[in-house]
Amino acid sequence: MKIEVGKEFPQYFKPSYPEEFELFSHLETTAAIPTALFAITTWKENGKPNVCFHAWSCFHGDKTAFFAVMGNLYQHTHTYANIQREKCFCINFLPISYYDKLVDTINQNEYEADEFSVGNFSLVNAKTIHAPMIQEAFINMECTLKEIQDLSGAGITSMIIGQVQHISVEEEYAHGYEKRYGKDGFMMLVPAPQNLKTGAPNQSAIATINIEKYD
Repeated sequence: MKIEVGKEFPQYFKPSYPEEFELFSHLETTAAIPTALFAITTWKENGKPNVCFHAWSCFHGDKTAFFAVMGNLYQHTHTYANIQREKCFCINFLPISYYDKLVDTINQNEYEADEFSVGNFSLVNAKTIHAPMIQEAFINMECTLKEIQDLSGAGITSMIIGQVQHISVEEEYAHGYEKRYGKDGFMMLVPAPQNLKTGAPNQSAIATINIEKYD
């Protein structure tokens, strides 16, 4: 038997923190689909580097172009304003050992803050766009802004589509599977899966990838 959850908020769902369902749809915690975690880096208008720890995204394209499709980026953030103004951004993939440093950039994200210094990251300039990159990342993706869409029309979040112009890969990660998957590779966000029987909340989880089979 399947448990059915629709668009209307289930009144028995309990939040894991007071504002959870003001920020996120209950359908997100119903499905709890994991996505890759990464840092979006941009320049603030005052010239300080900005770091945004983000997930809710996918990456795809065809033989003519490759795109980063970033969902759920809040419109009130520095990152959203920076991307609108600069028309570009960098995506930086770091292993789980950098999780706490990335969280520090969430907690200290004032307009005047140099968020690379907050996270103790080394700054290098992107090669094809006007954006800072995190040297410690094992993959850096340089993107130009393709499109912004407010999918819900509520003025809360937007979907940002970037066209990837250049990718830099750390040499020890450039040999296929080695290093990219496991504790030194991609970090994943598992959105707090709701107990659909009782409505009890759960914590979000941070995961790494374990290869089970080759295709």
